[in-house]
Amino acid sequence: MMLEKLAHLQGFIEGSDIDPNTKEGKIIYALTDILKDAIDSIAMLEEEVAEMGDQVDDIDDDLQALEDFCYDLDEDDCDCCDCDCDDDCDCDCDCCDDDDDDFEFTYEIVCPKCENTICIDDDILDLGEITCPNCGELLEFELEEDDCDCCDCGCDHDHE
Repeated sequence: MMLEKLAHLQGFIEGSDIDPNTKEGKIIYALTDILKDAIDSIAMLEEEVAEMGDQVDDIDDDLQALEDFCYDLDEDDCDCCDCDCDDDCDCDCDCCDDDDDDFEFTYEIVCPKCENTICIDDDILDLGEITCPNCGELLEFELEEDDCDCCDCGCDHDHE
């Protein structure tokens, strides 16, 4: 669009019999050269911005996939198979039954700021903190272990 306008301006200048050898003519022709360079630079910048926009969209898609994988943001879908069901469905996969034995080391914590429920495992629990994936709040926690009442071993009653 700008190139078309510049071409129209250049045609108008040439049709006006402006002598390129006069002071005014030199100025006018120099200005049209500067405009041409500026228009070319703008076109190049627009292409680069479009490419970066595509790259940012790709990064955003990758980040969304990573967040979905790490934080299971869509709690209604089955998180163990591709059946697109909720966790209490009647499909044939082993993970969709009501047996929660596979998840005995998963803990749920609630962010006090945004009230988002976050599932963590023992590894994260051992770290003692996590950043809320929803609001970015740093959540610090400490799990208190029950001491063994039957002896002084400090265990959690798993022995006899």
